[in-house]
Amino acid sequence: MSSTSLDEVTAQALKLTAEERAELIERLVDTVTPAPPLHPIWEAEIARRVAEMDAGLVESIPAEQVYAEMRDMIDGKVAERRP
Repeated sequence: MSSTSLDEVTAQALKLTAEERAELIERLVDTVTPAPPLHPIWEAEIARRVAEMDAGLVESIPAEQVYAEMRDMIDGKVAERRP
């Protein structure tokens, strides 16, 4: 692919929403370095967790909050994980 074609594809990709660009990135990365197959135990665990989320049985915690709490724990500001 020529650099002009690559520039055109890039320009089109930048018109996508952030969510669409993230999906595109995942798809492209998978074509370069496909994810190794998961062990069946992990596949079952993932399916269980997704089902719990879909059923509203568990509440998700935003990553930013988790990272902030982890930083606080590392810095000694929080003694234990909050429920």
